Amino acid sequence: MLTSLALVFLVGLSMAAICQKIKLPRIIGMLITGILLGPYALNWLDPSILSISSDLRQMALIIILLKAGLSLNLADLKKVGRPAVMMACVPASFEILAFCLFAPCILGITRVEAAVMGAVLGAVSPAVVIPRMVHLMETQYGTDKSIPQMIMAGASCDDIFVIVLFSTFVSMAQGGSANLTDFLNIPVSIVLGIVIGAIAGCGLSAFFETAYAHKHCVRNSMKVIIVLGMSFLLMSIETWLKGIVSVSGLLAVVSMACAIKIKSVAFVSKRLSEKFGKLWLAAEVILFVMVGAAVDIRYTLHAGLAAILMIALALVIRALGVCICLLHTPLNAKERLFCVIAYLPKATVQAAIGSVPLAMGLPCGQIVLSVAVLAILITAPLGATGIDMTYQTFLVKGSKG
Repeated sequence: MLTSLALVFLVGLSMAAICQKIKLPRIIGMLITGILLGPYALNWLDPSILSISSDLRQMALIIILLKAGLSLNLADLKKVGRPAVMMACVPASFEILAFCLFAPCILGITRVEAAVMGAVLGAVSPAVVIPRMVHLMETQYGTDKSIPQMIMAGASCDDIFVIVLFSTFVSMAQGGSANLTDFLNIPVSIVLGIVIGAIAGCGLSAFFETAYAHKHCVRNSMKVIIVLGMSFLLMSIETWLKGIVSVSGLLAVVSMACAIKIKSVAFVSKRLSEKFGKLWLAAEVILFVMVGAAVDIRYTLHAGLAAILMIALALVIRALGVCICLLHTPLNAKERLFCVIAYLPKATVQAAIGSVPLAMGLPCGQIVLSVAVLAILITAPLGATGIDMTYQTFLVKGSKG
């Protein structure tokens, strides 16, 4: 296993650096590393590490959700208003609907399996989008109309919305059919996840403050371990209550992180976010390389043309959803087109949950993972390059301050 971990980190980081050098997202290099090292190519990874890869991927997903929750600025949503709220759910809903309507014909899967695939593919990638929006805010491009803030706020919440739907659709797929109760469980799952997570976050914040008041200062590194432990517990609650009541463990994790940010001093939440950012440096390598290793490249190539057609069709319908979100806003045609381009990249969420149906033994697992990986390989470079090449032309540079 140690040799395999050495290959995962060293080769994965090397390939990521090469991709970064040629202006491609780093995750592309990590995915290619996994495909090459995995059992369907060179087969250099030990079976012991492959057997626990689903657990490693879930831990990586928890880390990125904690970072997202601690970095999420709710004030941005209020500032931008309706368009940002709509961007958090409408484009993803349109894409999921596209998969539900067309994937059964194009890919030969059931309607429920198509919904699972749509939920996997529906999210925009914060790993690709957010750093670029931060750069636009620093250089003042589009800031007069709050375009980077709107895209960043929408992209941050978009992932959470999609993950909640994904959990519901996977439960349906396990049951083999969809009924009204499953859809009624969606709001229940959302509300309970938010409430349980908020209680946990407020409790942890109160604990840290009480310890500080009694001169028992808890180091930030120790806080990270405690928050991680509570996150694992929240994920377990979802399993414990399964069959009794629906609870979204992933949403509970994000809600807890948001509560900690709101209740804590700004400096503390910022430091925690930085700590989880450093933890993510290692977690993302494991996540993306292990996702690549789970891909049967022969199956992916076999599904290639049909999968590419489905991805392209879904992106067109997604673009329509973005345009609807921007109705009655002061944005001109070029700025709206920029928003469409900025909402193309897929990576983080697709890597995190794309292999879950396969790990759960669902019949659609292999095709969902194959389409997810193809979508990352196509849309991440397309979206990243599109943003970098068009922002100076499509957006107006505002005045500093």
